[in-house]
Amino acid sequence: MNTEAFRALALELPGVVEASHQGHADFRVRNKIFATLGYPDAGYGMVKLSSDEQSKFVRQMPAVFAPAKGAWGEQGSTLVKLEGASEEKVRSAVRSAWERLVREETAVKAKQDARKNVVRPKRTKI
Repeated sequence: MNTEAFRALALELPGVVEASHQGHADFRVRNKIFATLGYPDAGYGMVKLSSDEQSKFVRQMPAVFAPAKGAWGEQGSTLVKLEGASEEKVRSAVRSAWERLVREETAVKAKQDARKNVVRPKRTKI
């Protein structure tokens, strides 16, 4: 696995665009980041997973996956050491991060739409 393969895996998912954040390439859906390249150095990617997913990937391949340091890692940011990583595992992690973001964004939009469609009774004067 290398940076170009990671990039290709992220960009093959629906709605994904590549942008830049703090000098690193990132991958977004609806302007929300779910993966990056180049942190902590050029040999790494990062995916935002749930805590459970992060634990699963780290347990299965500790030489490839590791929580990011500090609060970011506690919130699911997971480093991916590209050298030695299998395309299958990285594809799975990237897709999991993408699915999580899409689910969250869809839930937020549905909640906003539900608020807009609330029919409120008209007030009557007494």
